[in-house]
Amino acid sequence: MQFEELKKYTLLLASKSPRRQYLLKELGLDFEVRIKEVDESFPEQLKAAEIPLYLCEKKADAFDEELTDNTIVITADTIVWINGHVLNKPQNYDDALRMLQLLSGKMHEVYTGVCLKSKHKTTSFVALTKVYFKELSLEEIEFYIGNYKPYDKAGAYGAQEWMGYIAIDRIEGTYFNVMGLPVRELYEALLKF
Repeated sequence: MQFEELKKYTLLLASKSPRRQYLLKELGLDFEVRIKEVDESFPEQLKAAEIPLYLCEKKADAFDEELTDNTIVITADTIVWINGHVLNKPQNYDDALRMLQLLSGKMHEVYTGVCLKSKHKTTSFVALTKVYFKELSLEEIEFYIGNYKPYDKAGAYGAQEWMGYIAIDRIEGTYFNVMGLPVRELYEALLKF
């Protein structure tokens, strides 16, 4: 598929995330945001990349009845993985504090699963970025949580916010994946769809 052919499709982005909406808009594609409440629980035996892949496909399945021949729904799910455990969105202040203390001075992995689904076809992929954090002081963590309230972000931080500016020492992989949408990979998947 050529880029111009994509414009024949109605693209539905199933995400409340302003970061995902911004990144998709910057690709130059027209899309509608359509939200469905989906239970984001997953089987506990799933590990690392398996979790966001399972969740993005589960979110896409919620649109089965709405899909037509020229509709593509785009769903995504991002997790932070460290020491064999998943960090989803923090439940409260103490949970965010715990997560950021856990990430301090260490490397963690950010996985984003993306699913493209039409009436007749489904394709999914996972992007991985390794993120290295500097040692964080308690004062830095408390300042960030108090001022930025990162309760809607996996791992309790946004790479595009203050914490990302001061904490990220280096990354291996795509930065946009850490923001929640691996844009280049999504673009290539759309062209192949």
